[in-house]
Amino acid sequence: MRLILLGPPGAGKGTQAQRLVERHGIPQLSTGDMLRAAVKAGTEVGKRAKAVMDAGQLVSDEIVNQIVAERVDEADAKNGFILDGYPRTVPQAEALNRILAEKGRGLDAVIELKVDETALVKRMEKRVAETIAAGGTVRADDNPESFKKRLVEYREKTAPLSAYYARTGELRTVDGMADIDDVTRQIENAVAAATAGA
Repeated sequence: MRLILLGPPGAGKGTQAQRLVERHGIPQLSTGDMLRAAVKAGTEVGKRAKAVMDAGQLVSDEIVNQIVAERVDEADAKNGFILDGYPRTVPQAEALNRILAEKGRGLDAVIELKVDETALVKRMEKRVAETIAAGGTVRADDNPESFKKRLVEYREKTAPLSAYYARTGELRTVDGMADIDDVTRQIENAVAAATAGA
């Protein structure tokens, strides 16, 4: 099962990805983790990524695409994977299609968690209040203003992926505002429907 989870920050992608990992025994591949692992392993592309990051610059699509291409070949990803935070743009999505096609594979589904942004901001505020009440620490960017900026950035850069995957016929949407167990059920049903139609 090869999946992409789409949705704005706070939509619950991390929670749902974790459930899919446990249920299906496939890894969740996050670009941050993949970059750190490649740097730590000292691979050729990892060395290039390290040089860019050490210079305080953003890692190029070319490097990220290469790291993803190498990571999906590892043994734990043989039976599938969940991509988290990649692709972020349509050019990355096109590169992913080429990468998988070269390996004789494709995506099973792209699942988008549809959410109400106003409710997401309220949800985030509630989570922050609960964390503080429990004596926990809150991330510096976990405040309504930063969160709204992240939503705008998502809308501008990543939301066009929905239209792209709708055109390819791979997009399945679920109601991300439903309770966690219901969202999990919707995702499992969407994946089953997508793989049955393949």
